[in-house]
Amino acid sequence: MTEFETPPRSLCILRLSAIGDVCHIVPVVRTLQQAWPQTAITWVIGRVEARLLSLLPGVEFITIDKRSLGASALALRRALRGRRFDVLLHMQTALRASLYSTLIHATRRIGFDRARAREGQWLFTNEGIPARRNEHVLDTYFGFSEALGVSERRLEWPLQIPGEATAWARGQIAPGERTLIVSACSSRRARNWRTERYAAVIDHAVRRHGLTVLLCGGPTDYERDMAARVESAVNVPVRNLVGTDTLPQFLALLARATVLLAPDSGPAHMATIVGTPVIGLGATTRSARSGPYLSRQWCVDRYAVAALKYRGRRAEDLPWNATIEDEGAMDLIEVDSVCARLDALLAHSGSATMG
Repeated sequence: MTEFETPPRSLCILRLSAIGDVCHIVPVVRTLQQAWPQTAITWVIGRVEARLLSLLPGVEFITIDKRSLGASALALRRALRGRRFDVLLHMQTALRASLYSTLIHATRRIGFDRARAREGQWLFTNEGIPARRNEHVLDTYFGFSEALGVSERRLEWPLQIPGEATAWARGQIAPGERTLIVSACSSRRARNWRTERYAAVIDHAVRRHGLTVLLCGGPTDYERDMAARVESAVNVPVRNLVGTDTLPQFLALLARATVLLAPDSGPAHMATIVGTPVIGLGATTRSARSGPYLSRQWCVDRYAVAALKYRGRRAEDLPWNATIEDEGAMDLIEVDSVCARLDALLAHSGSATMG
């Protein structure tokens, strides 16, 4: 690890996906921007993720369409022709990302430490971040700024929500309206909870706390079907907004919400960006590793129970990044436990407001 005598002129980040991970990287970018305000930062990113991260000021984004490796590689080659960076932060271990990295010319090529440089990532870099164990993914990404000699950490997500998106969100949530957003789907279906359990929590939220409930999610048929099934199972009014918003609009909506209920998924980390607390549902992954960074105390985590039931081992004896995506794992999360977390969060928020 070598510190710069003077700040680098240019720095490139390679992280294509997913929404949660790119959200985790924003504080690292913010930290570097504050430490080196004259350094030009370029980020090679996925097409979907760019729709959200384009709200981050002071960064040049080069977008990759991951659906076609050949075409996107040619486009990246053209975009970077004649360019060389002082530093490449190779922040994704997938082999596809490493193949793209060969088109990014940089003097220092920093990847993960050898133990975490999966899929041969270490072959495409010439340095690694400090080796650490059992930390949250966001803390791991700060290892990249530390490898550059920047020890400060700024937990800031300065995304600039467009006025249009704010106006749309204002039309969905009135000033002072206490709102629960339910984003029921992860892109990995094994991480999703049962619709009837979401419905039971929604009934509790409305009847006990008088919350307005919005169902949100992407435009896929699976997400629309999930929302329709939740909507048909509840006994209280809900509003179904699934597939109707853009990522900036959804971010603006989260900023106005009281609380988000979601499994381990991108929306949980988008809520963190705007300071909205999250009740995270986890049994297939560890909240300590990938839960919403500022809301881990509100998560209902049954990973340890799942480890014993499906692996016959204690959670601490499994690899830190091990997932338990067995059928039925999410059923270990009880409705009563989620309702209790909601009660506690709202009581805490109310006392904090009163104070």
